[in-house]
Amino acid sequence: MNYEQLIHETALADERLIVMTAENRALIRNLPGPLGQRFIDTGITEQTMIGAAAGLALRGRVPVVHALATFLTLRAFEFIRTDVGIANLPVKISSFVPGFLSDGNGPTHQAIEDISLMRGIPGMTVFAAADEQDMLAMLPAIWASPSPAYVRVNTRPATYQHAPFEIGKAEIVSEGYDVTILTYGMLFEQALIAKDLLTEAGYSVGLVNLRSLKPLDSAAVLNVVKTGGLVVTLEDHFQTGGLYSIVAELLLENELTAKVLPLALKEKWYKPGRLSEVLEYEGFTGQHIARRIGEKLGDKANAFNERTEVIENQFAE
Repeated sequence: MNYEQLIHETALADERLIVMTAENRALIRNLPGPLGQRFIDTGITEQTMIGAAAGLALRGRVPVVHALATFLTLRAFEFIRTDVGIANLPVKISSFVPGFLSDGNGPTHQAIEDISLMRGIPGMTVFAAADEQDMLAMLPAIWASPSPAYVRVNTRPATYQHAPFEIGKAEIVSEGYDVTILTYGMLFEQALIAKDLLTEAGYSVGLVNLRSLKPLDSAAVLNVVKTGGLVVTLEDHFQTGGLYSIVAELLLENELTAKVLPLALKEKWYKPGRLSEVLEYEGFTGQHIARRIGEKLGDKANAFNERTEVIENQFAE
């Protein structure tokens, strides 16, 4: 099953669901026929789409809206905040090519502040799937929730068999006492590679998929902090306002401190290119992540190169 099939089946089972797009049909191009009037394309008008979705939600509908992540969160921000957020309406926002997934595009099309913006709206829930399998497991609960929701769409193939999803719960992949990587979205794939490289180098490595960023699984994060090891926040987002800020807020609220290594974009947009090139150039491949963590832990030696190619091939199979 893919995204289009899931939303099609959900719409057939629940007549409240309305599929909307601002002339971005990449994920839903076959739905106009079967859904008829419940498929609405407003054209390149993200603000109008959000306003119309709010109106439909006021009348008992559950609109699932689609557009490029950067235009949804920036161009239509006021409409999301005012029309959807203040009224706390169940509008579900599917944001296409967020973060590094907008690989070939320049800064105007890079949604790398979207988590910060969306989590700042009272009542808005925020989610980011590790891959397509993770996303398909997450969406039914998100669409069924009465809350507004922002979802980073991710259709990359899975490299890991995910646990069942529950809103507000993290997926604990492994536990470790030397270091734990907290991540979300498409960088989970690289975090898995980094975990194996670090494990081969002799470290005890934890990995947590924070697929639900708001509400956050605070207990899971605090448990990681209490192990006393290095905490790594890994994200394709600006360092300000994203996962690093989320963890910092949680620690301050609980009067705790921790050794934290943020791996994010700091005061810069990323250089456009193919996704593999972006990850390499910006230092977000599994090998780069493992090396940076190893250096923070005190291992200056290049202990990861020998195993990198083998493990990357294992995940590719």
